[in-house]
Amino acid sequence: MRYDDFRRSDSIDDRRDDSGGGGGGGFGIPMGGGGGLGIGTILVLGILGYAFGIDPRILIGGAEILTGGQQQAPSYQTDRQNSGPARTGAPKDEMGSMIAGVLGEIDDRWNEIFQASGQTYKGPRIVLFRGATNGGRCGMAQSAMGPFYCPPDKQIFLDTQFFREVETKFRGCSGSSCKFTTAYIIAHEAGHHIQNLLGILPRVQRMQEQAGSKAEANALQVKVELQADCLSGVWVNREEKKRPGFVEPGDIEAALATATAIGDDTLQRKATGRVVPDSFTHGSAAQRKQWFMTGYKQGTVQSCNTFAAGAL
Repeated sequence: MRYDDFRRSDSIDDRRDDSGGGGGGGFGIPMGGGGGLGIGTILVLGILGYAFGIDPRILIGGAEILTGGQQQAPSYQTDRQNSGPARTGAPKDEMGSMIAGVLGEIDDRWNEIFQASGQTYKGPRIVLFRGATNGGRCGMAQSAMGPFYCPPDKQIFLDTQFFREVETKFRGCSGSSCKFTTAYIIAHEAGHHIQNLLGILPRVQRMQEQAGSKAEANALQVKVELQADCLSGVWVNREEKKRPGFVEPGDIEAALATATAIGDDTLQRKATGRVVPDSFTHGSAAQRKQWFMTGYKQGTVQSCNTFAAGAL
């Protein structure tokens, strides 16, 4: 992925030094106790892994999580509250600069799309952290959650270590193509922001609250996640038209490989040796690939109606 000429967004809160610094410190993955999410619990669920999504707590806590009700912060939360404000603006390190560039281009393309339909667009903020940090109205942000979007605060939380684990742990990409995978993941989270602005997330929340079963609520969540995959494809389509050559050979294949690696069926099979479709919350590997490619090929919001009858 070529990103040297991307516009760097200033909508970044960089807390990486506040939550562990550059020496590999920080809190790591909480192993249970103290209110944290244990890695054993994640594996048993078979649907979290290090997967990304709208607000990862919805995978374990139910549909009401979308309201952003405040959780009591665990005792191991970061010292950020006592260390002064986070650095804001575009980071200077390579990873931070790339993320700022991707966010800048995502905002520019979606601003164009919204303007074309007579709507106003205001982009999300990205919070970069290591280990754990205060997630505002979405409770505690932890590395084990993976990247997620907090609807009430309109913020995306990213522990940048996740992007390395996509390559090393999940084999979702390799080499330089991992840059595009990073962009795909950020665009997916930005897709949730688009859903929030369009009122889709609140409507789904109400539908989930009225659902007659956990399986029915999960099925609605799958539609949300696959739509975000499709919207990420829409951004790639529009960006490629704006900047021909930004997608390099192997990039799309890397995104599809990542979609396969973090599909619910893939994660469940690795975690438990079996697949339980009723517990899916993000969609199967095939579905994730299909909807990303739908957005990428058609480049329209209208093509991403995963809620239409017979769409899945």
